Amino acid sequence: MHLKNLELIQFKNYPKVQVEFSEEVNCFFGENGAGKTNLLDAIHYLCLTRSALLPLDSYHVMHGKEFFTIKGDFESHQQPLSVNCVFESSKKKRISLNGKPYQRLSEHIGLLPLVLIAPDDTLMINGGSEERRKFFDGMISQTDSHYLQLLIRYQHYLKQRNALLKRFAEEKRTDKAQLLPYDTQLVSLSQAIFEKRAAFLTEFFPYFADHYRAISGEKESVSISHESQVRKDNFSQSFAQSLERDVLLKRTHFGIHKDDYLFRLDKHPLKKFGSQGQKKSFLISLKLAQFFIFKMIKGTKPLLLLDDIFDKLDDRRIFHLMDRVARKEFGQLFITDARPERSKEILRNIQADTRYFTIKNNRILADESN
Repeated sequence: MHLKNLELIQFKNYPKVQVEFSEEVNCFFGENGAGKTNLLDAIHYLCLTRSALLPLDSYHVMHGKEFFTIKGDFESHQQPLSVNCVFESSKKKRISLNGKPYQRLSEHIGLLPLVLIAPDDTLMINGGSEERRKFFDGMISQTDSHYLQLLIRYQHYLKQRNALLKRFAEEKRTDKAQLLPYDTQLVSLSQAIFEKRAAFLTEFFPYFADHYRAISGEKESVSISHESQVRKDNFSQSFAQSLERDVLLKRTHFGIHKDDYLFRLDKHPLKKFGSQGQKKSFLISLKLAQFFIFKMIKGTKPLLLLDDIFDKLDDRRIFHLMDRVARKEFGQLFITDARPERSKEILRNIQADTRYFTIKNNRILADESN
């Protein structure tokens, strides 16, 4: 699978740009703030219907404008796929495939698999459980459309139940009969989501462990465990017994939305005891495992986006990535870097069709020496 071209209109800092890509490696150069990451975010929109950076679509409209458009032509399994994303202020975002609008944006997720490695990924290790759930939920959703629908339904019932709990607190009353339909759905969905999360981790972990061994030189043992309240005996009973506290908190504090994934190094919490180098190795291994499990399940190589990571990685970890590029293990790559000479030196000895672009004054200029 690869992205052939990209057109942006009033997206972030770009009034209107068009660019044609290599099927292998594409590098974007420019000063910090020039808009390199914005290009990767536009690709993220086309593949996953949303930004990787900020949740509200309105944040991505060029200042002073009312809409943005992102268009891209892909080829997947030798089939042309044209994706168009349009957002207008005060209207719902619209995404179409080959000219046909989606009724539900979730139908698009998984069609064009993508892996992004970015500086903020460190939050997955150093941040709270939400960051880790987001990573695993995103992976499973790209490989299992049924799982995504389970998540959407769960979030719908959770939102409704929380609104009811808030109302009960304001009215100083509790009505279990009103809560029962939501409780029944949340318990059932929690169990279904838990089973899919547990099964996916079992499949995912060997890919992760293999990459960590290769990067670290087999110096430490690593583990990922899925922690969930659903594991408790009589989960439905425990859920019901949590009502009193839920009313006090005005929200549901028990369920699958409290899951966490614990990262350990030699049986110790990585977040607390891991060095910066060990955390980087763990993170890169997670992302490479994501790439290769997508490749196995989807039957195609995902797009790989590397956002300014050469500043964050040492030579050994960069070599591990680039060695796989040289061996053609990856498909299409998009790389951003503020230092052109560094990327060109790293890629100099790799036999791959590479295109270089410079971003300046909200324009994308192709390097004529490509």
